[in-house]
This record gives sequence, C-alpha cells and structure tokens, in this order.
Amino acid sequence: MFKRQLLHELEKWAIKDNRKPLVIRGARQVGKTTLVNEFAKHYAQYIYLNLELNEDKEPFEEFTSIENLVSALFFLKNKTLSQKSKTLIFIDEIQEVPKALNILRYFFESVPEISVIAAGSMLETLFDKNISFPIGRVEYKVIRPVSFPEFLSAIGETAALKELTQIPLSKFAHSKLLGLFHKYALIGGMPEVVEHYATHKDLVALAPIYDALINGYLQDVEKYASSNAQIQHIRHCIQASFSQAGKRIKFEGFGNSAYKSREMGEALRTLEKALLLQLNYPNTTATLPIVPDLKKSPRLQILDTGLLNYYVGLQRDIIGTKDLNSIYQGTMIEHLTGQELLAPQFNALSALQFWVRENKGSTAEVDYIYPYEGLIIPIEVKSGKEGTLKSLHSFMDIAPHDMAIRLYAGEVMITEAVTPNGKKYKLLNLPYFLSSQIENYISWFRRIGLVEKSND
Repeated sequence: MFKRQLLHELEKWAIKDNRKPLVIRGARQVGKTTLVNEFAKHYAQYIYLNLELNEDKEPFEEFTSIENLVSALFFLKNKTLSQKSKTLIFIDEIQEVPKALNILRYFFESVPEISVIAAGSMLETLFDKNISFPIGRVEYKVIRPVSFPEFLSAIGETAALKELTQIPLSKFAHSKLLGLFHKYALIGGMPEVVEHYATHKDLVALAPIYDALINGYLQDVEKYASSNAQIQHIRHCIQASFSQAGKRIKFEGFGNSAYKSREMGEALRTLEKALLLQLNYPNTTATLPIVPDLKKSPRLQILDTGLLNYYVGLQRDIIGTKDLNSIYQGTMIEHLTGQELLAPQFNALSALQFWVRENKGSTAEVDYIYPYEGLIIPIEVKSGKEGTLKSLHSFMDIAPHDMAIRLYAGEVMITEAVTPNGKKYKLLNLPYFLSSQIENYISWFRRIGLVEKSND
C-alpha cells in the first residue's frame, strides 16, 4: 500500500464542522476501496459494506428509517453504537442499490456524528430517473490514476519526491527525475500495475495486468449499456479510444467505424460518465470565463497513459529515449502531462482545457490553458526553440498578461519571447516531469515577474 494524495482531502473532510457524507467517484480499479480502507485506520470502528453482497445489500433494500438502518448495520457488523462518533461507514458499490444514494441524506440530517463514505461507478447512468440525488446533503470527490509524485512514493524514491516539490528545482535533481518520469510514462498510473512494479521491478510481468484491466472494462459494458447495440458501440469506443487518445476526434465514423455520430456520441459520453475518458472541448478566448465551444471537435483524454502505451505498443519506444516529445509524434507526452495536470484536481467537475483559433487559412492550438487568479495561462508541450511556438504566440497576442509555460525535457528556466506582432512575454520553461507542480510554479513565476517589474 502506498499513500494517495486524496488521503489529505479525506483527513480535512473528517474534521469539518458541517461534514456531509462523501461520495468518491472514479473508474473501476483506480483504488477507491483501497484508499478508504487505508483512511479507516483513523477511526476506532470501521464498517465496510459491499452492496454487491446480499447480506450487506439487504438493510438498504428494506430501509424504513435511518434509526433502524444504523442499528442494523452496527448489529450485523458487531460494532458498538455508543462509539458512533468514532465510526466510519463505507458503502462500496453503492450503485447496486439505487435508493441507497438518497438514504445518504438521512445520515447527514439525523446522525451527522457518523462519518459516511460511499463509492460507486456510473452513478448517473445506472440510477432510475425516479431516484433523487440528495442535492446539498452530500459532497463529491474524484480519485484518478496514480500521479508521478505518488509513483515516486510507491517505489520508495523519497529523496526524489522531496526534490520534485522544491521550487525551483535544483539542477542536480533534473537528470534522475527525468529518468524516473520516463519509467512512470512507460508504466502509467493504474494502482495494481504500480504496486506490482514497486514490489517486483519486472516490466515484462506487467503485461497480464494491463490485459486484465482492459478486458475488465470491456466486460463491464453490459452493466451500463441500455441495449445490445449499445454494448457493441461502447466496446468499440473503448478499443478505439486508445489509438485516438490525445487527438481531436469526430463522432461520425469514430475509430474507422461505420457508426453514426449519434451512436458514437452516446457511447463516448457513457464512458465519460464512467470516468474512463474525458471529452475536452476547446476554448476560443484568452480571458475568463472559460467556456468550452461544444460545436467544435473535442480532444480525447483516456483514463491512463500506461494503458495507452501498452495497447498501442509504445513501451519499447519509451525505453532509452531522451525526450518523450519524440515518441508518437509528441501525442503521448501531451496526453501524460494532461493526466498529471488533472491528478491533483479532486473535484467532480474538474476538466482539462485547451485553446484554439480556427480561421480560414489560419489555425492555432495551445495544448492546455490553466486558470490562475483571474488569468488564463497557456501551456505548450513542445521541444525546440521558442521560435517554433507559433500557436503560443497567437494566444499571447490576445492575452491580457505576459506569462506562458512550455513543458519540455530541458531544465527550469525563464526566457524572453516575442510574437511576430511584437508582443514581448516571459516564457517559463519547465521539464515535463513537473506538470503535477504547475500551480506552485505559476505562483513562483508570477512572483519573480512582479519582483523584476518592481526593480525596473
């Protein structure tokens, strides 16, 4: 077991004055149950319920009052009612009893002293329309695949982890962290894969785990497809998504199929609700608010870059490379940095954002945009000189500030850049293994810029 960053969020949730039941969302096999089992060590009593099991399901199916339910749960699990305030109840696979989600409101209203966490997949799709969500009575968090900092913790690289979070990065740490990040890029962030590698250090032995994960997702389709036809649509989308990950897509004929736009759109949105992928629509302005343009083609982000590398066959190419931008036309490292940007975002509505300008005869696209204190900071994932950053120049021409970021294989440095229209701006060049630390670096970058301006 290695420590997940979401544990800190759970610890803060546990001591809230007006604590609500917490629903943890996440794709299957990203570590929801393991996370809560670890968090349960903070409590004197732990009641674990898996609603796929009949004996755990029954009290919720026969619900009459919250008092009777609490008494039944404590009795069935042989726990002491007088210790309610020191008890954590974890309701796993809550989607198996749809009305159980609404019962969470009664924990908040009648027995708030009990800490209650629920987890499940496909909550929006599986529930009957007559089942009401307890709006305002629960809160939500999302758990995602293992991030690079969590990976370093898992493999025991504590010194590297400490240096990763030092701002700015020490030059002596660059080479080792780059090599470790390449290893992380190859392996990915699925907890079972990471844990197996951390224990055995055997890359070859990971193949059956990748196969089992992918086959598991394909088998899960029957749980949330509404018809036999949709089963086929969703399975096609899962398999095709690996080769399309990191690219802008069209629903019509997705994955070289004969399927229509409506069929593929419904299937992809179903997988998005299962948190197996994200459809990221572009923004077209350089100022807040960020409003994705749903009329334009989305870019596809799948659950985990390690699964992408395995399925597409990129693992051999990654071994020994000096710059991940040289792999898969740069698509893989763009996808992985997106995964890293998402990793520390635990809110249910968190999403990746990017920018486009699509005029006749003139197009531009910035890989990511990052909202920070009223500004939109552009982020390009690219090797090469500043002069090759044409899309970044286009964004900066219309941006009301002078800060941009480039993620690459080189060292931390701040350089001056000038657009073809003559606008000067500062470019923060960061090694791509610092993607997870981006917010702290923007703060540092802005602070450095303000100090320089005050000295002018």
